[in-house]
Amino acid sequence: MAVNSEQRSLFGEILDWLLAPLLVIWPVSVALTWLVAQGIAARPYDRELGEMARNLGLQVAAVKAENGKRSRYALAPEAAALLRADANDTVYYQVLGLRGELLNGDSQLPVPELEPGQTIVPWAVQFRDEEVAGEPVRVAYLWVAPEGMAGSTQMMFVQVAETLGKRAHLTNDIIKGVILPQFVILPLAVLLVWMALARGIAPLNDLQRRIRSRESSDLSPIDERRIPDEVAPLVRAINDLLQRLDQSLSAQKHFLADAAHQLKTPLAGLRTQAEFAQREIDEGRSSPAELKRSLQHISLSSQRAAHMVNQLLAMARAEDQEHAMRRSEVNLSELAIETVRDFVPRAMDKRIDLGFEGPDESGSTLRINGQPLLIRELIRNLVDNALLYTPEHGTVTVRVVEDPFGQVSVLQVEDSGPGIPESERDKVFQPFYRALGTNVDGSGLGLAIVREIVQQHGAELTLDETRSRREAPEGQGPGARFTVRFAAHPLQKG
Repeated sequence: MAVNSEQRSLFGEILDWLLAPLLVIWPVSVALTWLVAQGIAARPYDRELGEMARNLGLQVAAVKAENGKRSRYALAPEAAALLRADANDTVYYQVLGLRGELLNGDSQLPVPELEPGQTIVPWAVQFRDEEVAGEPVRVAYLWVAPEGMAGSTQMMFVQVAETLGKRAHLTNDIIKGVILPQFVILPLAVLLVWMALARGIAPLNDLQRRIRSRESSDLSPIDERRIPDEVAPLVRAINDLLQRLDQSLSAQKHFLADAAHQLKTPLAGLRTQAEFAQREIDEGRSSPAELKRSLQHISLSSQRAAHMVNQLLAMARAEDQEHAMRRSEVNLSELAIETVRDFVPRAMDKRIDLGFEGPDESGSTLRINGQPLLIRELIRNLVDNALLYTPEHGTVTVRVVEDPFGQVSVLQVEDSGPGIPESERDKVFQPFYRALGTNVDGSGLGLAIVREIVQQHGAELTLDETRSRREAPEGQGPGARFTVRFAAHPLQKG
């Protein structure tokens, strides 16, 4: 069996949406961890570097000149040796005198430039990043007020720099301590997510097994007590579909049973007349008149059976949803005029005045959106019903009224027959129902087909009397008027 390539697994869909963010977040987490680890590793070494710079400022010694003025400053040899004692990183230091001259240390250390208006705060340690000999270093620097010159604007400058080896090593240790456990936690999280999803999907699998194990004739509702809340709307929709399908199948069974019963009568009559004619011929008692009468009965029975079969086919076509959806613009007046023309010979045989009122094909200004064959079938059944129940010398009128402002096309078929009592007006649209006392031979399907087509097109169907019984001429009834209102739209003039 071919598998639809567009089908997607709900389990795989949820798993993708859970794991894809993890795969995106994990590199971001590594980058953030590296940045945080750098900050964590820098803080203790910055404090140590700052203390070294402060101690260097305190260790600067003043040497008294012969004239009694402080002329130069030097660092004690022990302090200089202590600065060079770091075995992991290279340490640079620099001491500048009152005039910016190099008193001691490394000359390759760059001196920061003061911004205009910047205030120098003595003994305030500051930090910056620099490069020395192409290698990045961290620098701690401060200005030192010399001994005995607290009020002077001239100050010495002291800075200490070291390479970043220890910091990088501590940063790597922090990253390893955080990232390495993630290599164990991440697969474990994926496994737990997989197991949780499998457990969460289990009720759906159970629901699938219950549905698959059902018999094809079992249309009872699915038990909603053992399903997740998220699937409950779907199950309720399926139950609603099963209920409508059960009703549809019941209606079809009832329809087929009624159809079989209705077909039984003309077929039984056809068989009886054929057997009677054959028996008369075998016994030699048949006359041309009797044979003609038997053939007439056979012809009438066959016509009834053929009409019944045609009506059953029309009913099935009207109930076909897919067929009804193939719609186009329909000229209601044109279809009504063509149908009236087809029924003129039959109306003349019954001496019935059959007429049409409304715009002709070229004068129509509105179109309805419908299925032409079904609309034609609707008009045919209404006219056929009117001719069946209208007595001789009666009238049947097919009328099309267009309302361009309300965008409505109205079809009316009225007759001068016995009418339909108000208590039976809903029943006449049921399949195989025929009003009692009319003595009319019909299939009982015409008006049921009309109602089905009206519903398919979203139209409105009403039934009333043409006139009151007191106004009806002698020998005629109040008549019946069927009115169908279609939504329409103006004809586009090209």
